[in-house]
Amino acid sequence: MSADADRRYLRGALALIAGFMAVEVVVGVIAGSLALISDAGHMLTDAMAIMLALVAMRIAARPPRGGFTYGLKRAEIISAQVNGITLLLLAAYFTFEGVRRLIVPPEVEGLFVVVTGLAGIAVNVAATWLLSKANRSSLNVEGAFQHILNDLYAFIATTLAGLVVWLTGWYRADAIAALVVAALMLKAGWGLVRDAGRVFMEAAPARLDPAEVGRQIAAIDTVVEVHDLHIWEVTSGYPALSAHVLVVPGADCHAARLAVERLLRERHDIEHTTLQVDHAMPGGHAFDEDGGLRRLTPHCPDPHGPTHHAPRPDTATVAATAVAPAAAPVRAAADEPAANWAATCHDGDQGA
Repeated sequence: MSADADRRYLRGALALIAGFMAVEVVVGVIAGSLALISDAGHMLTDAMAIMLALVAMRIAARPPRGGFTYGLKRAEIISAQVNGITLLLLAAYFTFEGVRRLIVPPEVEGLFVVVTGLAGIAVNVAATWLLSKANRSSLNVEGAFQHILNDLYAFIATTLAGLVVWLTGWYRADAIAALVVAALMLKAGWGLVRDAGRVFMEAAPARLDPAEVGRQIAAIDTVVEVHDLHIWEVTSGYPALSAHVLVVPGADCHAARLAVERLLRERHDIEHTTLQVDHAMPGGHAFDEDGGLRRLTPHCPDPHGPTHHAPRPDTATVAATAVAPAAAPVRAAADEPAANWAATCHDGDQGA
């Protein structure tokens, strides 16, 4: 899906939402319906979400320059955060107003509410369909889609409330519908704030488990240890990873790096990686009584984050490594001094 196609879908949905929002405000004031006015407020946030998404898409497309080495790709995350906070504030206001109207319900023109609600359902179905065709892997587009989808649910609640008022004269139904709309705003707003916050705090994408990724890398042939493993998102749908990988002395660092990159690309859809691959210190690791590999001597002056070690080799692996002179010390107890450190992959022609 091209960015131009996404923008066309967004503009089409924006035109539908903005036009109907103006009509809804006028009818809501005439009918005295808080449910209609509150839903118009929700549609305002829908329109803002789409407008901010369009602006953010244009800004994020600018190439990296100066101190912005990733470009301005997080502009869409700022947009999502603003939309989420706006939804939460509107939810708080309409909750307060809805409770007040439950206590002292004003008169509501139920017929106006029903007619406007039915029209709103039609408009939101069309807008939702347009946005469903855009690239929803973007937090911006997904946020706008969820806004309008929730607004569709809100219109259904508003229409039902108007029908109750029209047929029975029970005006509190309008306030209850407004509270339903506020609950939907709260759900959508919190989701946007939470997801945008994860990106800002450079947390791993929700779909990825860093511990499992570390274990999979450590299980690759010749890999002894993985540490300083970091996974984050530059923007929604753009994961990045960096790690320090230690391989057995004498192993091909380039081959190990390519194997790690292939695993990350094929299993986890991570294309942007920065990997430092070095040879492990001879005698720097040994198996403990539980069969787990552990480090005996420090490799980095300031290691941080969890460390993942290769699983205990089976009999075939032990037999295979026994004939490799440089590999055997890694699986034996450390009885060599640190001065016998093997050359890292950055020495000679084995740079990674």
